[in-house]
This record gives sequence, structure tokens and C-alpha cells, in this order.
Amino acid sequence: MELIKTVILGIVEGLTEWLPISSTGHMILVDEFIKLDVSKSFMDMFLVVIQLGAILAVVVLNFDRLNPFSSHKSSIEKKETYQLWYKVIFACLPAAIIGLMFNKYMEEHFMTAPVVAFTLIFYGIMFIVVENYNKNRTPAVTDLNKLSYKTAFIIGLFQVLSLVPGTSRSGSTILGGILFGASRYVAAEFTFFLAIPVMFGASLLKIVKFGIHFSGAELLILVIGMATAFVVSVISIKFLLRYIKNNDFKPFGYYRIVLGIIVIAYLLVVGDPTQG
Repeated sequence: MELIKTVILGIVEGLTEWLPISSTGHMILVDEFIKLDVSKSFMDMFLVVIQLGAILAVVVLNFDRLNPFSSHKSSIEKKETYQLWYKVIFACLPAAIIGLMFNKYMEEHFMTAPVVAFTLIFYGIMFIVVENYNKNRTPAVTDLNKLSYKTAFIIGLFQVLSLVPGTSRSGSTILGGILFGASRYVAAEFTFFLAIPVMFGASLLKIVKFGIHFSGAELLILVIGMATAFVVSVISIKFLLRYIKNNDFKPFGYYRIVLGIIVIAYLLVVGDPTQG
């Protein structure tokens, strides 16, 4: 049963990490109904490190594009790859600095179901508002290589918002990209690449904090969770990139609002599961 629960959690992570609907919000809700028989410290680590499976999907799907040493690339293409990595690292600085400073405070005061419900609804509304605002605008950036360092840094500032659970890292950065002139496709692409150092860094910190002394059962749960998240993430990423070629993000906004309302209703009936 524990392995089945792990697979379910991996599926939820793989689906919600890349779609702008908040993986943290969904994991908090799913954890209320599907509780693994593990310690709290392991579960706290697991919910972060399972994201490594999701991020490996980005790396595998875009390996050649992200590899500046590829023999198939011209000198210009290699230079563009280096510049992409510079922009990603530059954009990660705000979240890295603020995250390190306030991570403990965030975990103690914001990792609650009411906060998740509020942010689900708020950013759901924002998606609808931004898409309406963007309806008659022509994107200034339709090629990721043309994304400026300034816009990359601004998108990185929007990533800071995702430190609050329920916001959605992909949701906040995609909103920032669209607002500052990037096409939906470019905003989504940059969001995927921006996740690589962020998730690797967060996972490393969690593993160091927990320690590397896993039991056999814990290691199996971690590996299966990551593997499931990897497979589902590949499907999610391909779906989202196809979807946004001809569609906007409003449906995700409506979904977030509905889910937020469901969370509020659940809280009114049974109370806050995160305060148990």
C-alpha cells in the first residue's frame, strides 16, 4: 500500500509541478487523504526531493538544447546556450537569496491550508485578468534567445512570489513573463529552465538537513516517487507546450479558483489539516 500511495503522490507532483496550478497546494491536500507511514521529517524532505524527478524530465527533454558542449552546435549556438544559462542563473538570484533568508519563517507561518486556498484563488483571478489584458497585445519576445537579461531578472522576481505555498512557481513566473512582453510559449520555456537550479538547490538543502541515512524502505519510496514524477512530468511538459500554442491560461485560472473554494469548504467542515 505504501508503494501505491507513493505512485499516487508522484503522479500528483508530475502533473502539478509544470501546470500553473500549484504542486504544493495539491500535495498538501493529497497528503491529508493519502498519508505515508513515514516520519514527519522524512515526509517534509520527500515532498521537496520528489521534485528532482520532475526536473530531470526537463533536462532529458531539452538535453541538447541545454548542453553548450554539444558537437552538433555551431559556435553561435553554443554562445546562445551559454547566454541562456547566464540568464537562468541571473533570474534565480532573487528567489535564492530571499529563500535562504526566509525559508524557515515561510515553513513555520505560511505552510497552511488557508494560505494555500487564498493563493489558489488570488492567482487564479490574476491569470484571468492578465489574459484579458494581454488579449490584444502582440508579444515583444517570441524567441527565447531574444529574452533580455532585464526581463529574465523580472521573471526571477516573480518567482519569489512562489515562496508562498499555493502560488505555483510556474504560475508566478509565467504571469511575470507574459506581463513583461514574452509570449506564453517563451514564458513557459524559461520557467521550465529556471526550475533546474531552483529545484536542485532546494532538494540538496533538504537532503543535507535530513541526512543521508535512509532506511531501505525510505530509499525505495523516494526512488519510486521520483521515477513516477519523472514519467508524468514528461507527459505534462509536452501537453502544456502543445496547449499554449493555440490556447490561453484562463482554464487554469478557473480551475485554481474552484479548487481554492473547495479547500475553504473543506476547512470549514473539518478544520485545517496542516495544523494537526
